[in-house]
Amino acid sequence: KGTIHLFRKSQRSLVGKLTHEFRLVAADRRSWKILLFGAINLICIGFLLMWCSSTNSIALTAYTYLTIFDLFSLVTCLISYWVMMKKPSPVYSFGFERFEVLAVFASTVLAQLGALFILKESAERFLEQPEIHTGRLLVGTFVALFFNLLTMLSIRNKPFAYVSEAASTSWLQEHVADLSRSICGIIPGLSSIFLPRMNPFVLIDIAGALALCITYMLIEINNYFAVDTASAIAIALMTFGTMYPMSVYSGKVLLQTTPPHVIGQLDKLLREVSTLDGVLEVRNEHFWTLGFGTLAGSVHVRIRRDANEQMVLAHVTNRLYTLVSTLTVQIFKDDWIRPTLSSVPIANNILNLSDHHVIPMPSLKAADNLHPVTSTPAKPSSPPPEFSFNTPGKNVSPVILLNTQTRPYGLGFNHGSTPYSTVLNQGFGIPGMGATQGFRTGFTNVPSRYGTNARGQPRP
Repeated sequence: KGTIHLFRKSQRSLVGKLTHEFRLVAADRRSWKILLFGAINLICIGFLLMWCSSTNSIALTAYTYLTIFDLFSLVTCLISYWVMMKKPSPVYSFGFERFEVLAVFASTVLAQLGALFILKESAERFLEQPEIHTGRLLVGTFVALFFNLLTMLSIRNKPFAYVSEAASTSWLQEHVADLSRSICGIIPGLSSIFLPRMNPFVLIDIAGALALCITYMLIEINNYFAVDTASAIAIALMTFGTMYPMSVYSGKVLLQTTPPHVIGQLDKLLREVSTLDGVLEVRNEHFWTLGFGTLAGSVHVRIRRDANEQMVLAHVTNRLYTLVSTLTVQIFKDDWIRPTLSSVPIANNILNLSDHHVIPMPSLKAADNLHPVTSTPAKPSSPPPEFSFNTPGKNVSPVILLNTQTRPYGLGFNHGSTPYSTVLNQGFGIPGMGATQGFRTGFTNVPSRYGTNARGQPRP
């Protein structure tokens, strides 16, 4: 018989976890439309692959890969809905926004791999060109074009919409830009579609369908089968050129780099923060893109000792929050390092404070290492600790001199000249003790003899 664990959580398998998360997404009605388009996409891909096999056309196969990419975009849209439903957890403290970035990166990379596969097959076909059957070539082209445009224009895919606008333009968009301006000059109503730059997914769908139509006409007229291979290479190059900028942009987000277009704004905000009242220094700043349109960052701020921490934190956060939505600010107060009090037993005659003065004096050896401006000991081999100053007296022991002077103001105490000749030598002595010892404001392990002085007479 095995051991019974009463309150042990049941461990789900990977398939069970995925099923649970899929049910969570499917419970939202917004996901039903995406699931419906996904089912139609699978049916359309099945028919297109059969028509590719029957026509023996590699150009139609390359165009079918765009339909497979549409399936990846639908999965990315589902992941985007799932990210909006999930809340940050202890494991994923910044949330789950990077999952949709990873989905976009994976989809674009897979599309490029498909394009490379088409290029490899096309190179083999140039050596031995097979016969192309055009019976279903044109039908498959229009079916794939209709479904691709319907998917791209009917479903709002937030991750891919953001990447297509934020990433750099592809070479296909740059070549069509001049033509788009000319068309919009004749028909101004099309400016919302073609300007400032045309949607890259719609553009590649139209360009691929146009290449297949040209292939169909040339094969029907002249039986020029090599044009099918040339069209496949053109579609593969257009696919690779369209997906590559998106892969680069999403890859930089995954690498937690700072977006180039916000570097100038961040520098301006950091300069404003450094001029706030109480702020001495801004250091260790790091800003990165958490997700699409979400910027995260962390910064360390050193402030004065008399500054209000909460007030400075509120002002710093208020300045940076306009650009950085997820911000972590660490406040450090500029504080002096205080020396540790002595815990060594003290001689009895040291307690007679009326006979001794505690005078902090630097040693003669340390005088050579003083800084010419601040007179602080300079130690190149051991820099001062962070957020502290190497203060005079930190490493200097005080000197206790025998008091033979008469106190002023007519109090009746003797006082005379101070015997400096007995102290300005190598190492300073303390009456009653053989080693140099420093004291500040507190004593530990002190005998309770506070009522008499060194002569045993009661104190006045």
